[in-house]
Amino acid sequence: QVQLEESGGGSVQAGGSLRLSCAASGRTSRTYAVGWFRQAPGKEREFVSGISRSGGKTSYTDSVQGRFTISRDSAKNTVYLQMNSLKPEDTAAYYCAADLGSAWHAIFSTPSRYEYWGQGTQVTVSS
Repeated sequence: QVQLEESGGGSVQAGGSLRLSCAASGRTSRTYAVGWFRQAPGKEREFVSGISRSGGKTSYTDSVQGRFTISRDSAKNTVYLQMNSLKPEDTAAYYCAADLGSAWHAIFSTPSRYEYWGQGTQVTVSS
């Protein structure tokens, strides 16, 4: 079992920044890929960014490329999502998720691939 807890959400104006954290507890003796997803009201959950088990591979959806940066601190069992130049369309609930079964450098964008999910943190960007 892996428990994930997101933090760092909030309300900012367009152009601002936030850093989300995803802290893992429980079965942390092995590494796993982590994905960040978001879901706006009335929309499907979408992949935002991911980092591989190795930490050496990252992936971003096109709309956040160049603005968001994912990273991990293995010593703290925490994955971060630095979000800069935020836009109103980034407004959503953000979730982190863990994929325990992926290959060392693999990242998947499909939500069903991920076994464990956090409760989410709200990000609101006003214009």
